[in-house]
Amino acid sequence: MAIGFALLAALLYGISSPVSKILLETTSPELMAALLYLGAGFGMFAVSLLTKVKNGKTTEAPLTKKDFPFVLGMILLDIAAPIFLMIGLSMTTAANASLLNNFEIVTTALVAFFIFHEKIDRKLRVAIVLIVAASILLTFDDMSSFSFSTGSVFVLLACLCWGFENNCTRMLSVKNPMEIVVVKGFGAGFGALVIAFFVQGLETNLQSVIAALVLGFFAYGLSIYFYVLAQRYLGAAKTSAFYAFAPFIGAGISFAVFRTELTHLYAVAALVMVIGAYFAARGGHRHFHYHAAVTHDHLHSHDDGHHTHVHNPPVTGEHSHVHTHEPVKHSHPHEAGVHHESGDGEERKEGEGR
Repeated sequence: MAIGFALLAALLYGISSPVSKILLETTSPELMAALLYLGAGFGMFAVSLLTKVKNGKTTEAPLTKKDFPFVLGMILLDIAAPIFLMIGLSMTTAANASLLNNFEIVTTALVAFFIFHEKIDRKLRVAIVLIVAASILLTFDDMSSFSFSTGSVFVLLACLCWGFENNCTRMLSVKNPMEIVVVKGFGAGFGALVIAFFVQGLETNLQSVIAALVLGFFAYGLSIYFYVLAQRYLGAAKTSAFYAFAPFIGAGISFAVFRTELTHLYAVAALVMVIGAYFAARGGHRHFHYHAAVTHDHLHSHDDGHHTHVHNPPVTGEHSHVHTHEPVKHSHPHEAGVHHESGDGEERKEGEGR
């Protein structure tokens, strides 16, 4: 199910670059970035209201004051990243920008490893090397003369921002995903709108505004929603690996729409990217490991092997509340999800020190 969420997120985001490329003909990069996130915010806010009317009170855990540092980091990075991407898109082909988006896997995985101490297995390390190599190839317009592609550099800067942002969002993934997307959408959207106003103004046309808002709802709002759900079970590094399919979707659409010339350099880079994405999507591991005691609040049920606390009266199905996990040692296949993250000291292999 979690892999399905990640792939669905990739499919929805894959349409972003080629459609944004068209809209950038009438809309500035800064305004385009604002409209995409505002579309996500307004769209998911409407979905949230409809869900509450239909189902009543949500069982998901809400954001709290303790989450504020990660929320702030998420918003600031989401203001910068799409602006960099839109600037890059205005200077390079949509296919090139789409494929370069795979560099987000590298930055997400490295930040997850060095800062948040997620585990990176051997296959993901191979994937990182291959994707970096392919990204370097795509950054040059002409390898024979080493002419640098400025547009590609801006796309890579966007990936760098989103790599850090993915890890901020990962720290919030146990909370209500709709609330996360709404906060992200409105925060980043209005922030980018202010920047657009002072940089190039808000000049565009109504058709482009509507198209950008709709694109933002699907390619950013729904995509981020499913991405957060996937992160809950897979961790930041692994989710970004499955998300690697998005650039190939975008590149395929770009070739079909814009009839972009397929150069030898691009073909080689694409092949390396495919191999890298394959290694990134493989993995998962099983070992005898130890969970230290931890107290947190998130949506859970009592049939997953991690929630053995007792309710009086008994509670069935999914629900959320502050609960404590007692120390436990066990072995089962797992990813770097909410109950298998070493960054908070919750998990360590048998025999490892504290």
